[in-house]
Amino acid sequence: MPFIIAIDGPAASGKGTIARALAAHFGFHHLDTGLLYRAVGAKGGDPVAAARTLEKTDLSRPDLRSAEAGQAASRIAAIPEVRAALLAFQHRFAGQEPGAVLDGRDIGTVICPGAPVKLYVTASDQVRAQRRAAELGADPVLMLAELQERDRRDRERATAPLRPAEDAVVLDTSNLTITDAIARAVAVVDRARG
Repeated sequence: MPFIIAIDGPAASGKGTIARALAAHFGFHHLDTGLLYRAVGAKGGDPVAAARTLEKTDLSRPDLRSAEAGQAASRIAAIPEVRAALLAFQHRFAGQEPGAVLDGRDIGTVICPGAPVKLYVTASDQVRAQRRAAELGADPVLMLAELQERDRRDRERATAPLRPAEDAVVLDTSNLTITDAIARAVAVVDRARG
């Protein structure tokens, strides 16, 4: 049975960096589930139809990391029919041997609630805005407003809102280096694996 690591948290918290590092460290597959919603938005047209026809190649578009794609993904992720259409894709991915790391907003609460490791990665709004602004070459004040609006939308949506799973380990990366954050996450997984 594959070992699943579920990582949730808001944008620019460090969850993607930690997820990629854990996948590399343990030799697991990695899926940034946010790319699914970004790809659905980038396909255009009816989002439900786009979600139902999503293919792995759609996840390699170069424009999926833009701020616009992130905002579109947040709006599309609030559509229950889109979430339902992408559920099977995520379950298939999580079932790969020897294991999988999935990161997103609802992995530990909806997609893989039985995962033996659930991390909720977070950081202060200001730190996240600075990180995202540096990544995109944008204004930190503007990024703060955009992140707070996206967080509000993600937390208040009726279907699969952003929140930590009850049994998730919360990892606040506000004052951690990347190396320290990854080391703490590896330690959590090591403990779970025995």
